[in-house]
Amino acid sequence: MTEVSRRTLLAGTAGAAGAMLVGAGTLAGGLAAAGGAAKAQSPAPSHGATAQVPSAYRYKVGDVLVTAVSDGMRTLPLSDTFVRNQPREAVNAALRAAFLPENEVPVSFTVLLLDIGGKRVLVDTGNGGKPGPVGQVRGTLADIGVDPATVDQVVISHFHPDHINGLLTPEGAPAFPKAQLMVPEREWAFWMDEGQMSRAPDGLKNTFQNVRRVFKPFEGKVERYAWGKELAPGLVSVGTPGHTPGHTSFTLESGFDTLFIQSDITNLPALFVRNPSWHAVFDMDPVMAQEVRRKTYEQLAAERVQVAGYHFPFPGAAHLEKDGEGFRYIPVYWRPVL
Repeated sequence: MTEVSRRTLLAGTAGAAGAMLVGAGTLAGGLAAAGGAAKAQSPAPSHGATAQVPSAYRYKVGDVLVTAVSDGMRTLPLSDTFVRNQPREAVNAALRAAFLPENEVPVSFTVLLLDIGGKRVLVDTGNGGKPGPVGQVRGTLADIGVDPATVDQVVISHFHPDHINGLLTPEGAPAFPKAQLMVPEREWAFWMDEGQMSRAPDGLKNTFQNVRRVFKPFEGKVERYAWGKELAPGLVSVGTPGHTPGHTSFTLESGFDTLFIQSDITNLPALFVRNPSWHAVFDMDPVMAQEVRRKTYEQLAAERVQVAGYHFPFPGAAHLEKDGEGFRYIPVYWRPVL
């Protein structure tokens, strides 16, 4: 990871009700309020709650325009094994300390759209399916004037369903029909291995089958990348295994600025940023995940690098500060204009 300018700050613009992009659907045009004249395309969640305004937030990393696009949020009941190496009482205490309800886990989902080197690059794709509490990426892209056909490249971090299912429309067609699809070669090798699938426990077999279902329409069209490869100008893949065997993060460097896109090094900051030695149920190799998490966070904190987390609270951007055996999660300061 390179030296980061101390003047790196997040700048962005909040989505407004009926927001649209000004000027021929370009991201650089900006989000502008359109009052009630524009029809919101993100439907209300299926559980009947009142929908929020479209969730998109823009900030700059050097010359790169980053748009955080929320795929929504769901709440999971807290199981006794959600944190494998801690009792429920300790987990509830951490939730309470973060002013979160006990016995439930909020999980946010945020993909990133990068306007980089004259191309639109989408990092991960969300849950897919029909929009509801999750699956909102395509609706929000439409709300901010981004046609899925104008996405040039889709980069996948790993093959869990909430990251790849958005590659398909609800009808099973490619959701980003003109995009170059890039996946980690180690992730592909693991999940496409018939021997690994045959030896997998029953709960994991569903994930193997889902991977095959999602990638079937892209047969022969998937580019597999190695760790350390520049995937787009300034966007480099970083091996961060543990969550899955080929789990990948990314560094985005432009000018004097750096953003570390941590994918799923962890999810809820109140639990796993604060307590990096805790083992999340989603991590396939929890010991390796712990080692990668601590090593990565030590470096990010020391270098004061801004971090984007897929499961961090929207817009998912923050700084991490060393605090005892763990880290403090410091959300970026929301700014209304670029």
